[in-house]
Amino acid sequence: MRMRHVFAISALLLLTAIIAGCSGGENGAETQTAAGTEMPSGTGHGDVLAAYPADTLDDLVSAELLSVDAASADGHGSLMVILDDAATIPLYETGDLDVENAFLGYHAKLRTKGLEGEATLEMWCVFDEVGEFFARGLDNPVSGTTDWVDAVTLFRLEVGQNPDNVKLNLVVTGPGTVWIDDIRLTKAPLAD
Repeated sequence: MRMRHVFAISALLLLTAIIAGCSGGENGAETQTAAGTEMPSGTGHGDVLAAYPADTLDDLVSAELLSVDAASADGHGSLMVILDDAATIPLYETGDLDVENAFLGYHAKLRTKGLEGEATLEMWCVFDEVGEFFARGLDNPVSGTTDWVDAVTLFRLEVGQNPDNVKLNLVVTGPGTVWIDDIRLTKAPLAD
């Protein structure tokens, strides 16, 4: 009986630590990238954990709504979506990562044409024992008609916060055309 109480208290403390350290909310709570979560200066975008050139439909979570287009930020093609309404488009999942005590960065290049809403990057960190938490780049949305722009969403992971999976999505809040290219997941050390 006493062991169950110790386990329950430990689980509650871990959950509290994860919620306090995350830049996102649980179960779809809309949040911005937390203030003070900029990448530390001098580290660039951090170490690349995964890179997705976005010039093929292979390895996507779902290719629904997406097509490959010749327009590209890196010269090799990009993913394009033409929407009549808002949508969240699941792109990639990483599976288990060995990363904690770091900023996890979801970087991509976005381009838009006639976008009446906004396009942002969304990253979900999945912790099997506690739940899913997300960060969305609400501080740097893209809308209207633009050339290629850099977009980033950051998620702060404290010591012991090691995600079992990371989901990378594109969120579009209205009709228009969006291209996404040069997708990278990076890690950078937390500032002292």
